Amino acid sequence: MEKVRGGLGRLAAAPHVVWTILFIVAPLLFVVYYTFTTPNGAFTLDNIFALNEHVNTFMLSISLSVIATFICFLVGYPLAYIIAKSGERAQKIMITLVMLPMWTNLLIRTYSMMAIMDDGGFLNTILGYLDLGKVHLIGTKGAVIFGMVYDFLPYMVLPIYTTIAKLDNSLIEAAGDLGCNHFRTLTKVVLPLSSSGIISGVTMVFVPSISTFYISQKLGGGTFELIGDTIERQFQNSSTYNVGAAISLVMMILVLISLAIMNRFADKEGGDEN
Repeated sequence: MEKVRGGLGRLAAAPHVVWTILFIVAPLLFVVYYTFTTPNGAFTLDNIFALNEHVNTFMLSISLSVIATFICFLVGYPLAYIIAKSGERAQKIMITLVMLPMWTNLLIRTYSMMAIMDDGGFLNTILGYLDLGKVHLIGTKGAVIFGMVYDFLPYMVLPIYTTIAKLDNSLIEAAGDLGCNHFRTLTKVVLPLSSSGIISGVTMVFVPSISTFYISQKLGGGTFELIGDTIERQFQNSSTYNVGAAISLVMMILVLISLAIMNRFADKEGGDEN
């Protein structure tokens, strides 16, 4: 009987194993292969050395991603807290409103941001009616950061909301009985206990932010490149295909390092709670 169950378990896992090999392991192996070869297939390290030309792009991508992630946290945490402490009906309405933009394709959302922030767009039209002058937004780093925050904010709100909603209210009541006001209860009790949700939210916002390319192309107006734009441009030219693979490999390593750091913090917080 045990053998039959084991056989059925392996059979049920087979599609997942095949999927993992075909769409995760194999592409990674191809990236590694192209990173260390020339277009003719000969081994080389020139693609790695060529990354020196893109150091500034890496730094710009990381800095904008960190800023966007921090803003998402500043906006998302209070919003998640308010949702978690609201009534059941209000929670459903607010969660729906948070998730509503995610039902629309990323390209459409980005184009909508262009229509709002363009020099002749909705925002400048309103400012013109109010005689406040016009502001140039498209083509600036601020527009790209705003686009990242708009597109990825739900990924920060939802895991934090889930964590706060599961907190034991008796802990919050105990903090109040011991003399903590609302602010101290939030910073000394709720914030530490919701750290796992914060770490999940930071990871889910930072990873797509650092790899995005469409947001920077449209809202950045082509005035600067992020690492996602550079990778796309390299893969569009067969002569620089291998350099694009090298950049992709380095970015994957950066993402894995970020995930490892976040998981380390999550494990530490889990150990402290135990």
